[in-house]
Amino acid sequence: MNTAYFKQDFAASVVVFLVALPLCVGVAVASGVPAELGIVTGIVGGLVTGMLPGSSLQVSGPAAGLTVLVFEAVHEHGLPMLGVIVLATGLLQLGMGALRWGRWFRAISVAVVEGMLAGIGLVLIAGQLYAMTQSTAPSSGIDKIAGLPRMFADSLGSAPAVASLLLGVGTIAVLVLWPKLPKRVRLVPGPLAAVALATVASLAFALPVTKVTVHGLVSAIQPPTPSGFAEVADIGVVTTVLAFTLIASAESLFSAAAVDRLHDGPRTDYDKELMAQGVGNTVCGLLGALPMTAVIVRSAANVQAGARTRASRILHGAWLLLFAALLPAALGVIPIPALAAVLIHSGFKLIPVKGLLALWRGHRGEAVILVVTAVSIVAISMFEGVLIGLALAVVKSAWEASHIKLEIVDKGAGPVQAHLSGNATFLRLPKILDALEAIPQDRPVELDLSRVHHLDHACRTALENWAERHDAAGSSSARVTMAV
Repeated sequence: MNTAYFKQDFAASVVVFLVALPLCVGVAVASGVPAELGIVTGIVGGLVTGMLPGSSLQVSGPAAGLTVLVFEAVHEHGLPMLGVIVLATGLLQLGMGALRWGRWFRAISVAVVEGMLAGIGLVLIAGQLYAMTQSTAPSSGIDKIAGLPRMFADSLGSAPAVASLLLGVGTIAVLVLWPKLPKRVRLVPGPLAAVALATVASLAFALPVTKVTVHGLVSAIQPPTPSGFAEVADIGVVTTVLAFTLIASAESLFSAAAVDRLHDGPRTDYDKELMAQGVGNTVCGLLGALPMTAVIVRSAANVQAGARTRASRILHGAWLLLFAALLPAALGVIPIPALAAVLIHSGFKLIPVKGLLALWRGHRGEAVILVVTAVSIVAISMFEGVLIGLALAVVKSAWEASHIKLEIVDKGAGPVQAHLSGNATFLRLPKILDALEAIPQDRPVELDLSRVHHLDHACRTALENWAERHDAAGSSSARVTMAV
């Protein structure tokens, strides 16, 4: 720990702690697990992952981006299995880091990652709107969105639901307006201020809203059981682990790239950062806590608060531990609609509305991938949606890589000259054959392939077959020359 920057790191750690506290609790509640488990993950993110090399200023903890997936996993497999799933995720990340796969996550299409986060954001917003009105949310993402009109209509006839909704809307208003307030006021982080004001309002006016249930830090911890490990081979568990691993790793490493642009300190070692996340998730799994990722909101707050070394993120974990040990009952006065509002606000940040418009103007194919990925996640599920997005990205890249140009020159006398250049693959084969078959069969043709960079087997076979057909169908002077 570099003591030369201790003052800056100490101040930054307090800011990060104040930002992290309501988010840790909110993510846990939205995930359908005890609130204390979110704080446990935040503690591990600070005291364990925070000490490890990789990215010096990035802060890890429970993330809104995994809320929907965790809720589905707990709903389907039960809370006792969460530790097993997170433990397996951590071990996979450790293995990938050891194999130096961290840098390859930068090769994942940005459109897929943004589409993934947008889909998560939409489902998160829809689900938390139900929580904000004290209603029960449907299980699937599409049902959550489709049921919103009826949910709001039903809520208007219930005084507790209206009070809860108004408290949530007020919390969102504070979060939206907070960045516009004077700088001295903004020394208090927006999420903390919004939740604190909502808590005071609920107590002052005795609002009939639900509060966070407190069990105690130690009693909330549920280490994996031997029976849980026996279910690891279940296909549902395997796909959940893979989804956790892909999303947590991608979000952490993309966050690292973003944080590197915010400061001029040491750059991220992606393989070491992936291993650090793996160690953190392994520990979280052993404690039965939520999975962790690097979180851009906390990381940006850390940099903007003046942090210079990893001491700030370690200390923020210590403050979370002290809070959980000394003031756990304080969680019990926090109204759930306020936490739902914080997550709705976070969900909107996951949807790149401005970025999508810019992407549509410049790269429509990427914009389509983003939208299809998001819609697939909402309509089907997280894992399948991400796979669909990745498949589309691969197809798009293959299509663009197969760029081909066919130039036909017919001077009226002599052979028709056809010049093919670029990458000739089966994806563009119909276009090539249509152009060649349009040449009159009684004319000799010279097909020049000297400017072809790549000719796959399907194209070569098709061109050879076309040449034979053309030669056989024409006069004896109809010859085809394939000069490569």
